Amino acid sequence: MSGMTIGLLMFAALLMLLALRVHIGIAMFVIGAAGFVAMNDFHWLPLMSMLKNVAYARFSNYDLAVIPLFLLMGQFATHGGLSGALFSCVNNFVGHFRGGVAMAAVAACAAFGAICGSSLATAATMGQVALPELRRYRYSGALATGALAAGGTLGIMIPPSVPLVIYAVLTQESIGKLFMAAVIPGLVALLGYLIVIRLVVAFRPEAGPAAGRVPLPVALRSLAGVVPVLLVFLVVIVGIYDGWANPTEAASIGAAACGILALVGGMRMDGILKSVFGTAQATAMIFLVLLGADMLNAGLAITQMPVELAGWVQGSALPPLSVLFAILLIYIALGCVMDSLAMILLTIPIFYPIVMGLDFWGMPVADKSVWFGILALMVVEIGLVHPPIGMNIYIINRLAKDVPVTETFKGVLPFLASDLVRILLLVFFPALSLYLVHALGG
Repeated sequence: MSGMTIGLLMFAALLMLLALRVHIGIAMFVIGAAGFVAMNDFHWLPLMSMLKNVAYARFSNYDLAVIPLFLLMGQFATHGGLSGALFSCVNNFVGHFRGGVAMAAVAACAAFGAICGSSLATAATMGQVALPELRRYRYSGALATGALAAGGTLGIMIPPSVPLVIYAVLTQESIGKLFMAAVIPGLVALLGYLIVIRLVVAFRPEAGPAAGRVPLPVALRSLAGVVPVLLVFLVVIVGIYDGWANPTEAASIGAAACGILALVGGMRMDGILKSVFGTAQATAMIFLVLLGADMLNAGLAITQMPVELAGWVQGSALPPLSVLFAILLIYIALGCVMDSLAMILLTIPIFYPIVMGLDFWGMPVADKSVWFGILALMVVEIGLVHPPIGMNIYIINRLAKDVPVTETFKGVLPFLASDLVRILLLVFFPALSLYLVHALGG
């Protein structure tokens, strides 16, 4: 069999294992090893020789140390009460508008995402904080759960973002550039979600009743709980991009700062232990998936399938935008069966060389690399609220047990429309993701 045939069979077998609910890391490792053996005439010695180095080669990468540190930031924020302070502050300013409590929940998700980096953690944490208030003011189940599920996706769009770190490691891209490039698209996503809520309550006023007005002095005092979070975000992002701290150092500072804020906010020993164990579990899961992806990529590399696909696309004379939209549609389809991290690890080694070989308005390769990274992140995030999986939807639905899951899916549909508009804006206006990179990086 040809290398291309073996590569296609590997993908088919991988999808079959995923359908059988085999863990994505184990599935990728097994399929990658099988493909590697098949390409070496079913001799096991080359595989054994590679396995003795593959784990060390991956996990000795210093940049990967940033992942547990960002996860620890999020755990401290989750168990230290920072989410409640963020929601209360925003709600004090906008809750008295129709749909304002839902807007406050989405804005708080964005702020929490600036120190968390995980969509699932953002959705779960902000759901626990905001759902009681949304119920109190009799928000419709569809709007309340839909807004929280969609708002949770801001956890990976607003930097720091673990999938962006993985993308940077896979493509040898600058973590600082990617974080800076994600800021404006993340804010555009937030603005789009707020507009959606406003439109929903304009057509159905009963879906989002207004809360009581909070006195201005009380609202201003609540800012004290938000300013430290903003400072942590600025220190991490600006520190990385400005060069006075590498990503690991900036993440260490951020984790320490969030730990101090959590302790001041009342976190006790049980919260510290939960934060440490939660970080260890999430890190182990991510690193297992990374190891499996390395094995799969090694098997695909020896088949030459990624190189052949890139060459075929470049020689096909297909319009670059047609290829790009096909890739984005594949991401949306994969989002029905995979989580965001698995999609990044599985697809970037294949799609990245294809996109880098295409011409988009004469964009330099360095800019194209950053632009595609943000685009991939944006589309991958749709999978978190896309039927039939939509992990954020099920997380929120477990918290709001009185709301049928069908109502939650209906509630996220307007937000998915906002996502589509944002993707089109990012495709046709690359400056949205590149402006800060150029303005601050020269």
